[in-house]
Amino acid sequence: MNSCLLSHTSSVFDRADPHVVSSYVNEHMGMHDIRMPRLGQPAASLNHRKFASLDLCRISYGGSVQVTSPALETVYHLQVLLQGHCLWRGGGEKHPFSPGELLLINPDDPVDLTYSADCEKFIIKLPSSLLDKTCRDHHWQPPEDGIRFKPRYNLHQLEGFQGLLQLVCVEAESTHTLQQVQEQFTRILCAKLLTLLDSNVSRLPLEQGAASFERILHFIEANLKHDISVEQLARLAHSSPRSLYALFERHTGTTPKSFIRQKKLEQIRSSLTDPASRVRNVTQVALDYGFVHLGRFSESYKNAFGELPSDTLRRQKAPNPSV
Repeated sequence: MNSCLLSHTSSVFDRADPHVVSSYVNEHMGMHDIRMPRLGQPAASLNHRKFASLDLCRISYGGSVQVTSPALETVYHLQVLLQGHCLWRGGGEKHPFSPGELLLINPDDPVDLTYSADCEKFIIKLPSSLLDKTCRDHHWQPPEDGIRFKPRYNLHQLEGFQGLLQLVCVEAESTHTLQQVQEQFTRILCAKLLTLLDSNVSRLPLEQGAASFERILHFIEANLKHDISVEQLARLAHSSPRSLYALFERHTGTTPKSFIRQKKLEQIRSSLTDPASRVRNVTQVALDYGFVHLGRFSESYKNAFGELPSDTLRRQKAPNPSV
């Protein structure tokens, strides 16, 4: 595959001991082990650049090698095969990668790769926190147990992605690159990954998310006297609890529990100020709305409305002065 993904200006090792190169990879790209034939003297090469929160590298071991790792933990590896062949094993499957194919390794995926002697790869190490932030920025819904991608793709079928990788490499090797520009490219790269590659992220349209929130509001209003759990609301919105928190942050600026507590307090205040509600005492109405710790309830009420609930009730029951 003809590519300009990291040139010789990014060279760190050229025709070096593969185990020395492997140690460098362990430090910068993620922990792994290599196994090579005892015969011969393979010469490894590696180009490397830091790019905002990413690490970019172009690597060849110069000989047949097996690369293994139990898991990458908090990073994703995007690997593009440039030349040679690579056999991937994972999830009870195996697939021989050819030049132009892309492998996406999730953080909790065991790594088992066998490189041909002429194999060369371009690899991006991408922290999982970047993809989580991209989801929040776009109001997408990642699952609670983490974002996962399907592993295999043809780079030429991912519209515009090869050109984006080339632009990233050009910017990484520029002598005048700015940190803000690198961070902007990184955001674009993460967004492209989440839109072009198959993943478990739900990208609901904004209006669909708004409809879900409207449905949640109606449910809360109708059930203020009952215990309402985050899990109930998440099921109602067809989302994960984490995505539900993001939905509330976007629409209310607070958490689901805080929003529900505020709505309960507002309804209690309405009852305490309504002569037709026939509230006998504060304890009765507090317990009706699930406040069993009356001291905490009074404190929350005063923080919200500037007076104790007993003061509100007393003022409502006070006789009107004659005119």
